[in-house]
Amino acid sequence: MAEGDAVRIIPHRGVDEDCGSVEVWFADGRKSVKFYWDNLVSRRLSGNMLTREQATEKATALARAEIDKLDNP
Repeated sequence: MAEGDAVRIIPHRGVDEDCGSVEVWFADGRKSVKFYWDNLVSRRLSGNMLTREQATEKATALARAEIDKLDNP
């Protein structure tokens, strides 16, 4: 990611290596979108909790869609 990117994907680690979040950040000031993940099934208490791979895929898809919107107004 270069400085000045319109959309960034920022990974965040949790308290251990098995949980965290992936943030999609927008340079235009819009609120970031975070996809929370936890690879331990026993800790997935909410219905919106994903695995690390799922969170990364969703964040990447959102970032690509937003970049496409900017490239094709």
